[in-house]
Amino acid sequence: MEARVFLVDDLQNMHTLLRELFAAIGGFRVVATRTTEAEAKLWLRESAGQWDIAVVDLVLAQGSGIEVLRSSKQFRPAGKVVIFSGYASAGIREHCIGLGADAVFDKAQSTEFIQWLLEQAQGQGHRP
Repeated sequence: MEARVFLVDDLQNMHTLLRELFAAIGGFRVVATRTTEAEAKLWLRESAGQWDIAVVDLVLAQGSGIEVLRSSKQFRPAGKVVIFSGYASAGIREHCIGLGADAVFDKAQSTEFIQWLLEQAQGQGHRP
């Protein structure tokens, strides 16, 4: 069984890189991608049960990943939300965890992010 991933990032090259990462790890399938807060929140409202993990950047083409995090938890409280952003300072990390994020990584922490993904795959019985 694959974990269904909802990816929210305004950079198309990041979509490509993350899709390649998920394929290399195995056990993950991207079910939707969005680049703005409004698009992401609309998809979350219409697709509440169709994702397991949301990977969210904080700075989007329009709007904020913080609001996407809030909507994620509103529409699917059991879903895991990981913030993966170039702006994940200690204060931002604390704020996001307080809002319900399961993990927060700066994009420079790719090794830690990959380890978290591996743990999710193993924890859900997916092939690591």
